[in-house]
Amino acid sequence: MAFGIKRDELERWKQQVQRGQIAFITHYWYDPRFPDSYCVTKVGCADLNKLIEWGKQYGLEAKWVDRRGPYPHFDLMGKRQYTILKKEGFDPILTKFNLHSPSWG
Repeated sequence: MAFGIKRDELERWKQQVQRGQIAFITHYWYDPRFPDSYCVTKVGCADLNKLIEWGKQYGLEAKWVDRRGPYPHFDLMGKRQYTILKKEGFDPILTKFNLHSPSWG
């Protein structure tokens, strides 16, 4: 279940994905399978090869791409989410969602 996202933010993400751009969107989220995660970042791109190549730099595997529907994307949570958002320069998102440097080993 997603929440805390504005319609225009979602529409902008969808348009960027459809244009073949690497697009990021972060929103609050709850899934009982992941009790330690309260938000998720979706990194999407309709050009699957481009998305997969982008993901390789962060150790993301092609099999992790969510290919359901017209917006293929990686779901980022936890340490990987923080690390990628930090490296991609999304400090305002880290602040907005209160994501801090993870203390995991």
